[in-house]
Amino acid sequence: MRNRIAGAIGIVVAACLPVAGSAQETTLRVAGEGDVSTLDAHRASSTNDKTVVGWIYNGLVRFRPGSADPKDIEPDLAERWETSPDGKVWTFHLRKDVRFQGDWGTLSADDVVYSLQRSADPKRSTFSSDFAAIANVEKLDDLTVRVTLKYPDVNFLGRVTNYHGGNIVSRKAAEELGDKFGARPVGTGPFIFVEQVTQQYVKLAANPTYFRGKPKIDAIVVRAIPSDSARDLAFTSGELDLMYAKREQRWVDAARRRPGFNVEIFRPGEYRILHINQSIPPLNDIRVRQAIAAAVNVDDLVRYVGKDVGPKGCSIVPPGYLGEDCSVRYNFDLARAKALLAEAGHKDGITIKAIVSNVSAQQPIMEIIQAQLAKAGIKLDMQVVDHATYQSQTRKDLSGLVFYGAARFPIADTYLSEFFHSRAIVNTPTAATNFSHCSVADKEIEQARTAADAETQKALWKEAQRKIMEDVCAIPLFELRQVWARSDKLDLGYKLEGAMNLAPPITEATTLKR
Repeated sequence: MRNRIAGAIGIVVAACLPVAGSAQETTLRVAGEGDVSTLDAHRASSTNDKTVVGWIYNGLVRFRPGSADPKDIEPDLAERWETSPDGKVWTFHLRKDVRFQGDWGTLSADDVVYSLQRSADPKRSTFSSDFAAIANVEKLDDLTVRVTLKYPDVNFLGRVTNYHGGNIVSRKAAEELGDKFGARPVGTGPFIFVEQVTQQYVKLAANPTYFRGKPKIDAIVVRAIPSDSARDLAFTSGELDLMYAKREQRWVDAARRRPGFNVEIFRPGEYRILHINQSIPPLNDIRVRQAIAAAVNVDDLVRYVGKDVGPKGCSIVPPGYLGEDCSVRYNFDLARAKALLAEAGHKDGITIKAIVSNVSAQQPIMEIIQAQLAKAGIKLDMQVVDHATYQSQTRKDLSGLVFYGAARFPIADTYLSEFFHSRAIVNTPTAATNFSHCSVADKEIEQARTAADAETQKALWKEAQRKIMEDVCAIPLFELRQVWARSDKLDLGYKLEGAMNLAPPITEATTLKR
């Protein structure tokens, strides 16, 4: 039966995939867990989108391939830069003769000014809040750009890396294509967009004018295969060279014993947090929130996910981020959970509605949490939906508990601002991903951004985390690291320890043997 299923998948794949241009063309065959919704670099926020975006665009600076460590930021489209003594003025000197993909001309300061202004515009960018510190972006000459900040931003260089809003787009292409730009992206990266068939595949081709040299791989086909088992079968049968893998220790351990499976586990992990929506009674009672925190046994979750794949967190700021502080922690205590519920007037228990995604990285974890809460008299009414519906409904305040994971630039401000500042409360004009309606640490989060020195900044971040944890806005769970499987024939060309776009970078140095 297993062989029949694999054969059936092969027939479907053959019918859906584009035919290679020639017998000599080296095509990298990749599978993600879902469809690509947009390739507009300033809108692409899902893992599937970011995977492909990372191969199309560049930033002014970049993380060295294989790293997500801010210490490894290096020149990209800017060959050098200077900063004023007060940290408020940044001057970037661009490489000469960098060509955009296709017939869209050569990169100039105009494109950089346009891209950064676009990134900061909430009407055109998902990441506009990341660029709130920018006061002005101006062209000094064709290859020089000056950025003036309202205040020193310790995270600024990270914001202009090859990640999220830091990606540089062609001004001409973006303006001419308008809303169609996300379906016909134009960057300067190693691979050019060729075509997309919705819910089937995206095809890219090597950029012959890439400024670091034409890639050794001629084409990339990224298939959308939502089923973990279907991706597994396709990889095992030799139809894939690289795939988004199942992020569970049991799968990792089994895959490592199978021939041809090279398992890559890397950072940044998508930090899993259970947000408690204070706008929905009785979750507006801190005793109920404390009861939920006491009823969740994070150690059990980590045992299920696995220590390699999902190491435990201790703060609402992810492990390893600059500024993480674990002074306040929650402890599993079932008796305390029951006592707190009774004290709050719910001795017979409560029922909480939760919108839950059916993806393998979420539903099984929420089922464990559901069973844990039940022991304390907390019934979790889980409504399991597809991932797109989950994203939509949780942003409309329809869920009492929101299990959410994200990977961001590794500094405390990014998580505090996006998930715990009042401006980020969901279902508001300035919404980001503050599902809990937390607002107790706005002052500290804002003051930390303009702190005069690093120690003051860290102290403010520490105080913000203390307030948020004591208010029980959310429960830290674990860091779910990225897991990909790579065939023996694929040589990435670097050691993979991290990737901000959550997928292995495919560069001009990557090779594939056939």
